[in-house]
Amino acid sequence: MQRVKAVLKARHSFQRLGILSHQRCLSAQPNYALYDDFEDQVLVEGRAKSRAAILNRPSALNALTASMAARLKRLYESWEENPDIGFVLMKGNGRAFCSGVDTVALHRLLNEGKVYECKRFFETLYKFVYLQGTYLKPHVAILDGITMGCGGGISLPGMFRLVTDKTVFSHPETQLGFHPDAGASFYLSRLPGYLGEYLALTGDKLNGVEMIACGLATHYCLNARLAWIEERLGNLMNDDPAVIDSSLAQYGDLVYPDRSSILRRIDTIDKCFSHDTVEEIIDSLENEAAGAYDDWCKTVLRKMKEASPLSLKVTLRSIREGRFQSLDQCLAREYRISLAWISKSVSNDFTEGVRARLVDKDFAPKWYPASLEEVSKDMVEYYFTPLGELEPELVLPTSLREPYI
Repeated sequence: MQRVKAVLKARHSFQRLGILSHQRCLSAQPNYALYDDFEDQVLVEGRAKSRAAILNRPSALNALTASMAARLKRLYESWEENPDIGFVLMKGNGRAFCSGVDTVALHRLLNEGKVYECKRFFETLYKFVYLQGTYLKPHVAILDGITMGCGGGISLPGMFRLVTDKTVFSHPETQLGFHPDAGASFYLSRLPGYLGEYLALTGDKLNGVEMIACGLATHYCLNARLAWIEERLGNLMNDDPAVIDSSLAQYGDLVYPDRSSILRRIDTIDKCFSHDTVEEIIDSLENEAAGAYDDWCKTVLRKMKEASPLSLKVTLRSIREGRFQSLDQCLAREYRISLAWISKSVSNDFTEGVRARLVDKDFAPKWYPASLEEVSKDMVEYYFTPLGELEPELVLPTSLREPYI
């Protein structure tokens, strides 16, 4: 119980780690993407002193496409420069905020040999995440419903994150033969203890209450009250963060994780996921499972053993490096890792994972390497190697937009 209270208190100190900081620096000039603009996939609502971007692919759980990422980046750049707009809001249409990258579309592009288009997508997405994380104006993300993968990346770096009783947050990338990206190694690594490693390696879910408790969200309200909050925000004529904060809190609730919350197991998570290697983490979980009175450890082990062995090792190193890096450094590293995955130079686990879980849905991916023992240090190192002269690194406007530490 004392450990749970410590987790609840951690959200108050989370601001010092950068995720809740309100300090912003100079603006960058717009750098327009080259994708076609499918406006119906990202709708815009004009408010008295604000603008709202609405992710509008409800049938696909608002999975992010290249055109959506490019449109968001253009909109946010123009809104930042517009003196009549005081703050910006983002939400999703339907039962999801954003279920992450449209991996099925990427899978199709890779099978067609269109690797360059995939690279441009990741470049645009990561540049938008950096824009979001250094935005000059207050930002409100309404994470109502499913929020997976890059759905966190396009929202969590912003100033305010409102969650509800419908919110479901997760990073299931290792199950797809990929890695948590779009800034995930920045914000997951700054969670209390080793909760970030746990979420990244297992793909386990957090609800809205748990996101508040560990600091990923700033405000909580019931889904039934969202319309009242949106109406109040829409009528605001003031862009003062304190006024926006009080407006979000007006219909909020004071909530605590229930007895079944994963946060109640924070001691076990820290004990098992603090180890240096995936093998040691699994050994620790197996030792815990041997003396446990429930199946939690066994469930965690099953999830990890279903994941790509190579993804697990790459992901663990990525989260660990993220603990000591700023947002721009995390995005640059994630860009290298993502390009290594889509190049298939070491493994085709990404395309195989998407095929098995989202395309053919046989849920029987054939990972390569097939076991942790077969994953060599050189394989893992390849994903972190600088790209070199023939492949430009991700270039972010750090001289104009100061990154978080």
